[in-house]
Amino acid sequence: MKPIGIISATALLLLLGIAAPANARQQQQEEKAKPAKQEQQARPEKQQQAKPPQQQHQQQQQQAQAPKQQQQQARGQQDQQRQQRQQQAIVQQGQQRQQRQQQDNRSAQQRSPEQVRVQQVAWLGDRAHSWQSEHHTWQQRGGYKGYSVPEYRFRSHYGQDHGFRIYSLPVRYVGGHRRFQYGGYWFGLVDPWPEYWSDDWYDSDDVYVDYHDDGYYLYDRRYPGDRIAISFYLN
Repeated sequence: MKPIGIISATALLLLLGIAAPANARQQQQEEKAKPAKQEQQARPEKQQQAKPPQQQHQQQQQQAQAPKQQQQQARGQQDQQRQQRQQQAIVQQGQQRQQRQQQDNRSAQQRSPEQVRVQQVAWLGDRAHSWQSEHHTWQQRGGYKGYSVPEYRFRSHYGQDHGFRIYSLPVRYVGGHRRFQYGGYWFGLVDPWPEYWSDDWYDSDDVYVDYHDDGYYLYDRRYPGDRIAISFYLN
């Protein structure tokens, strides 16, 4: 019985000796495999950590572009509003011009032939014999010394877009000279009117008042190259 026990003990030791290195090798392999797994697990984390800077850069770009887009949108809205205001102003001016023409036509129809004749006689006295030599600019006259219309009032009533006809305006005589009221102010002609203008230009032609270089002038749309010096008065 003893020999058998010795043999069994010896076999057990051999098995344990064989199993121990095997277990050690397995543990070593597992320990070696763990860093690889940890690296694999860590890589996605690194990749995930690497993504935020790109996203931050994109967000920064988007944030930087946002004010520009807002500015562009604001400019576009301002341009549209400006165009709408200009179109409305053009429409209003056209309507006002039509209303004035209708009023002028009604006024002309209401006048008697005698009134028309008196007007013609009165205006013929202000007609030039040779306008090129008789008329003078305000610079030639030493500069404009009359009343100056405030800019905001001038823009709202005078200029190329505000035409009218003289005969329909209120008239009064001061020192033998006629003054006409338009736009809240009185004005009078300082120059004679050209001899080649039609006899009833003040009756049939659209005129407007504008400021040129050194003073105020009256323009006739039928004769755009001529300008008659005028002066403004408060009363």
